[in-house]
Amino acid sequence: MKQICDFISRWMGALVLLFALLALFFPGLFSQVGTWVINPMLGLIMFGMGLTLRFEDFRVVFSRPKDVLIGCLAQFTIMPLMAWLLTCAFHLPPDLALGVILVGCCPGGTASNVIAYLAKGDLALSVGMTATSTLLAPVLTPLITWLLAGTFVDVDTLGMLQSILYVVIAPIIGGFLMQKYLPTLTRHAVGYLPAFSSLTIALLVAIIVGHNASKLLTGGLLVILVVVLHNLSGLTLGYLIGFFLRLPYPKRTAISIEVGMQNSGLASSLATLHFAAFPMAVIPGAIFSVWHNISGALVAKLYSEIGEKRNSMKQ
Repeated sequence: MKQICDFISRWMGALVLLFALLALFFPGLFSQVGTWVINPMLGLIMFGMGLTLRFEDFRVVFSRPKDVLIGCLAQFTIMPLMAWLLTCAFHLPPDLALGVILVGCCPGGTASNVIAYLAKGDLALSVGMTATSTLLAPVLTPLITWLLAGTFVDVDTLGMLQSILYVVIAPIIGGFLMQKYLPTLTRHAVGYLPAFSSLTIALLVAIIVGHNASKLLTGGLLVILVVVLHNLSGLTLGYLIGFFLRLPYPKRTAISIEVGMQNSGLASSLATLHFAAFPMAVIPGAIFSVWHNISGALVAKLYSEIGEKRNSMKQ
């Protein structure tokens, strides 16, 4: 069973792509599942993340506040600003522009911790950044969305704040409590969580794609190009910030992955919940959900190989 779980985690990108293609060309397989399951599934991923985090992991926030501050500052500046610049540069219509900006304003995705682990990056920093950006999201996500997309729509700031609290913060707290009161059960479950998260992400993407297959097929290559450029710019600029600040290689990779991989499932959920008048706003999040897992898996392999070469040269 452990080997199967390791296989699923290692090939997460391919798994997500497979499910996405199945949902795109055979949407009936997944469109029968109601979109109401998106939030509970996202909550399950967050709950699993809470199970893997310990109070000791959060010491990175206090023992290395500079690293976390750099990462979170990059997270909430690079991705929102690049989203806004790309929507302006490519003259996206308001609903698609809103979706891209919403993706950019969300915190780091939980899949980033799996990717950071596979990339042999600084996992503690990745976890600290994900946790900190998630805790900051109830304030910063609606605020930055309002600042950048307020000209397009009226942003339901309070509603988005409540959604993030229910979907993100509460499940993480639940995971912490389970660790404290059921430690033995938690230890047995933790080994299977990366595979569980990978499968859940794949299913979440498939459901989103299944319900929006026609929109994805008619959305055009332009929005796909914008989403790909958005993700790649986050990965690249995140790494360059660490490079120019002369951070160790594992920290650079962690910041790169953390900045480039957004909680796009949350973005799609928020778009569905709060922007029903703009149905196309869900498309960028759906595309990002597929693409960033594929690019993340490829980047993890690249960073891992570079890291191994660097270590061998030092020996």
